[in-house]
Amino acid sequence: MRLLKSNVILRLLNSYLVDSPQPANISYLWNFGSLLGTCLILQILTGVFLAMHYTPNVEMAFSSVEHIMRDVNAGWILRYTHANVASFFFIFVYLHIARGIYYSSYREPRTLTWTIGVVILILMMGTGFLGYVLPYGQMSLWGATVITNLLSAIPVFGKDLVELIWGGFSVSNATLNRFFSLHFLLPFVLAALAAGHLLALHENGSGNPNGITGNGDRYPMHPYFSFKDLVTIFLFLLALSIIVCFYPNLLGHSDNYIPANPMQTPASIVPEWYLLPYYAILRSIPNKLLGVLAMFGSLLILLVLPFTDLSRIRGSQFRPLMKVANWAFFINFFILMWIGSQHPDSPYVEIGQISTAFYFLWFLLLVPVIGLIENTLYDLNYNTQLNSKNLMNKEDKILKSVRKTS
Repeated sequence: MRLLKSNVILRLLNSYLVDSPQPANISYLWNFGSLLGTCLILQILTGVFLAMHYTPNVEMAFSSVEHIMRDVNAGWILRYTHANVASFFFIFVYLHIARGIYYSSYREPRTLTWTIGVVILILMMGTGFLGYVLPYGQMSLWGATVITNLLSAIPVFGKDLVELIWGGFSVSNATLNRFFSLHFLLPFVLAALAAGHLLALHENGSGNPNGITGNGDRYPMHPYFSFKDLVTIFLFLLALSIIVCFYPNLLGHSDNYIPANPMQTPASIVPEWYLLPYYAILRSIPNKLLGVLAMFGSLLILLVLPFTDLSRIRGSQFRPLMKVANWAFFINFFILMWIGSQHPDSPYVEIGQISTAFYFLWFLLLVPVIGLIENTLYDLNYNTQLNSKNLMNKEDKILKSVRKTS
């Protein structure tokens, strides 16, 4: 029985890691999946060791983090690795999604893979937010207060929902305990979703830059692509080592090194950098409820791409209009990120509103309209070529008949 189980496991590993057929022309842009898997493993391992020394109590949380940094052997490495890998996690997932958008990886038969990926992104953001609260510095406390208060915009039961999350009438011990428990649990849920993501991907295989489907011209995963993945994994570990050892707070906020003080509001309350685009969307809409709906809608709208992309051609390689639209979307995303880090004053508010409008119009208007335009141009080009071919055939027939008569 044990031999049978071990054979099944070995066959699965061989199917996914060794013999899995991959398109011959995929580039390093297809390496983000392995990088994200590496990040998830690092986060779970460092998180488990950090949890052994962390105390989820409003009086002791900040001190316990300092204890990890100063007194625990290699504690500073664990803490800085955990914090910076979180940032790399989001860098890689944003690049992974950008690659998927550019090459239309969301289209059939990979819609399920895309849908699971969007769920993973939303869960990652929730996990990242929960983890940001745990050190219980100034930005942790006030960020938790502001973000959880957004739910009070829900009609009828919004305030009751906020108090349920807090476990009281403000962010307190109950809140910190709940956030710590969820932050510890959710990475394992992420791991299960990542496994489902891989299962769905394995069903139809990876796409390729040319957007051509089929089983021809494919190579096994090992050794061709496994070594290619190792190149980017080692580069990531090198960059992570440099940041952890020399620039550990490069991607963090300095206010979080100030103990939480509920009596003193920071001059500027901002979330972590990876949540800034959605924070900008939230602030760009004056109505609180509509702002919350727009913020969550900006994530869920990724699910409509398989249905709004009406083009017959997969990817942007051979679609000049869509290529320009994609780059405009990526630039707009960075503009939203910049706006989210600024004070809500003029002209930042107006720029944020324009960028927010463009963000939603891109999904609901630009993508389908460009697809229809390109389909029309494709049909015109095809008909022109067909007519010219028919004309050449007629000319050939006339020449042949002339030769016969002469």
